[in-house]
Amino acid sequence: MATKQANRPAAKSDNGSAKKSVSKGQKQGNDSRLEEFFHDELKDIYWAEKHLVKTLPKLAKAASSEELKDAFTEHLEVTKEHVVRLEKVFGILGEQPQAKKCEAMDGITKEGESIIEDTEDGTSTRDVGLILAGQKAEHYEIATYGGLAQLAKTLGYEEVAGLLEQTLAEEKQADESLTELAENTINEQAGEEG
Repeated sequence: MATKQANRPAAKSDNGSAKKSVSKGQKQGNDSRLEEFFHDELKDIYWAEKHLVKTLPKLAKAASSEELKDAFTEHLEVTKEHVVRLEKVFGILGEQPQAKKCEAMDGITKEGESIIEDTEDGTSTRDVGLILAGQKAEHYEIATYGGLAQLAKTLGYEEVAGLLEQTLAEEKQADESLTELAENTINEQAGEEG
């Protein structure tokens, strides 16, 4: 979705002089709306990742399947790495890491808590719900990291784009792992519950 910025006419700055257009691949200045949006979305996903560090242990504790407990516990460690990676991104951009409440992730995790409350402890049905909640979180993260990686490229932040793409790949892997658990055992076990 990158636009060809080189074809745009030079914009006038506040003092009336022409500003040079930024060509694709060059870093835009901090005054662009796209730049501001990009930084705002980084704060949003940073909050989401930190929130998941608190939420994943609850999901692991609520799961009855040992495989699902392990999947949540393993992803907790990966999520902690995502937090550190985002802190590195902020550093590359010359900013202190800052979180802004992510309403989407807050809603997704509240739905996960509701699943725990509304299902019977020790059942595969609860595990199905927990997988679904986990996948909703993963899909949100996949969409966010995919979009942020593209924005980083548009803004000329190649190193940042690489870091975001690394996290994107790990989020996709987590989603695939949850799908395999559901398809190979848990959904079938839940279907057999009375």
